[in-house]
This record gives sequence, structure tokens and C-alpha cells, in this order.
Amino acid sequence: MTDEPTDQELRRHPGRGPSDILDKEDHAAIDDSITSRQEVTGLGAVLRTQPFWVFVSLIALAAVMTVVSDAFMTERNIFNITRNMAFFGIMALGMSAVICTAGIDLSVGSLVGLSGIITGLIMQAGYGIGLGFLGCMTAAALVGLVNGVLVAYLRMPPFVVTLGMLSIVVSLARVVSNNQMIWDFGPDQDLFEWIGGGSILSVPNVVWILGVLTAVFWWVWRYSTWGRWVIAIGGNAHAARLAGIPVERMLVSVYVVCSLTAGLSAFLFVGYTGSVTNAMGFTWELTVIAATVIGGANLMGGVVFALGAPIGAALIELIRNSLILAGIPALWQQFFVGLFLILAVLLEQIRNRRGR
Repeated sequence: MTDEPTDQELRRHPGRGPSDILDKEDHAAIDDSITSRQEVTGLGAVLRTQPFWVFVSLIALAAVMTVVSDAFMTERNIFNITRNMAFFGIMALGMSAVICTAGIDLSVGSLVGLSGIITGLIMQAGYGIGLGFLGCMTAAALVGLVNGVLVAYLRMPPFVVTLGMLSIVVSLARVVSNNQMIWDFGPDQDLFEWIGGGSILSVPNVVWILGVLTAVFWWVWRYSTWGRWVIAIGGNAHAARLAGIPVERMLVSVYVVCSLTAGLSAFLFVGYTGSVTNAMGFTWELTVIAATVIGGANLMGGVVFALGAPIGAALIELIRNSLILAGIPALWQQFFVGLFLILAVLLEQIRNRRGR
């Protein structure tokens, strides 16, 4: 038997009958039920993430290729795989921020060409690597700023804005370069080429840079106010605005960050190749978006993993390298990249349905 609620209790709960009011025993039972639940451990949380299973797929594919090809585990081949994936991994870190807000940036590939051309022209004129880098990043930031303003303040769809910017940037790269290749980078050419193509302790410089940036983005997503606000906007932009988050300014900053990572990748890639044309980076945006989504970023927004970007880029590069070593025509590369992208999105959809 339980005690009936008093008139005072009923007045505190208008519209509810005596059976709707919980007594002390009910509250105790609920408290016991809640406290008896166990939180998911750190390992359990990791096992539920998409980047973990992509990493498992990466290891499995590497194990298969070790058996299939004697050349796979050679030092030179591993060096090439890690170096090539790092260029896309750097860009995927920035793209993950855009996708976290439920946006997309299709202009990053063509931006690599424009930023690279500007770097080459500045250094060819003898102004040195410092001004070359500054010019590269300034051009990238301006493109990101325009994208962000159009998306955030004019409420234009990110797909339309960045698709139009892709065409604009391609044209600008052709005009600025006069459709010519640049291979003379002035007095700092040796340093420039070492930064992009050299190594430290047998690890490519670009991989070291990717590692540092990954650590920075991990800290940003986990601890910084900026990171929490970006994730909040991706989860529910309207609720984020009601909570006092400057949604428009945050969206602009996200597109600027994405463009800056594209500019940095362009600077490093030009140094690696030792030349630049306005076609450099063409269609890279497809690989970057695929790496980001395969790495766990949700196209609907609100979900992002710092480690997911380089893991996704590594899987794509490993697929490309494996096809070559297995003697499969390189024309199949995009087929498998697209297949993995579809599977990643399908996996995300299945997880979302189970979560409901």
C-alpha cells in the first residue's frame, strides 16, 4: 500500500490524478534503476565509431596486400603511400569541419591549383618562400571567406555556392598563370622542394605536418569552444542560435578553415612535384569528400572525428596503391573509392536508424 497524495501535492500538479504522482518508493526504484546502469567505457565508445572499423579495414587490406605483393611492404612503397595520403588528409581535416555543419565545399580541388599558381608566381619573381606561403594562404582564405559569407549571410546552398566557386577559381588560375607551367621557384627552390618532398627520420615531412594538424584538430573538437560550437551548429543550427552561438560567423570561419587546409596542401604539393599548372588539384574535391565521409563525418552534420580524416585518406590511397600492385588497371580506382563512399554512408544510415 502507498500513501495517497495530499491536497497540497495535487495542487502542485494541476491536471494530474493521484495515480500520476510518484511516491517515495517509486522515486527510490527509479533512482536504483538509473544508478544501476553502466556507462559505456572508453574502449566501448571507440569500438562503436566508424573510424575504428575503417582502420580495421585498412589493416586487413594491408595484410592481404602483404601476401599478394612482395613490393607492398618495401620501405619505398610505404613512404609513397603515407606521403600521397597526407596531402588529402590535410584537406580532409578542413573538409570535416564544413561537413560537420551539414555543408560541403566543392571548390577545394580547384583552389589547390589557384593557390599553387600564386605561390609559384611569387617565388618565381624572387620574393622568397615566406611571401610565397603568405600569398598562397591569403588566396585560399579569401576564397573561403567568400564561400562562407554567401552561405552564412545570404543563405545560399553550400552545394551551389562552392560549385560556382569551383568554376570561378579554375578560370582565375588559367588567367593568372596565362595557362603556363611554372617550375622556377627562385632562390628558395631547394628549401621549398625539401619541405614538400623531403623527410625527417625516413618519414615524409608532409606526414609530420598531417600528424601535428590532426593533434590540433583533435584538441579543437574535444576541448575548444570553437569546436563545440561547430558541432552544435551541425546538430541543430536553430537551437545553437537560440543558445547565443554566433552561427553566421562560425559558418564563415569553417569555410575559411577548409580553404586554408587546401592552401597548405597546395603549398606542400607544389614543393613535392617541383612544378605547378592551373590543372593541379582538379577533381581532388571528390577524393577529399570521400576520405572525410569514410572517416566518419556525417553528411547531415553534428558528427566529426579528427582521426577519421587521415584514416579515410589512408584507406583511399591504399586502395589506389593496391590496385596498381595487383595489376588492376588504374581506371578502376574511382570505382572502388565510390564504392567505399557509398558503403560508409550506408553504414551511417543503418546506425542512425538503430539509434532511433
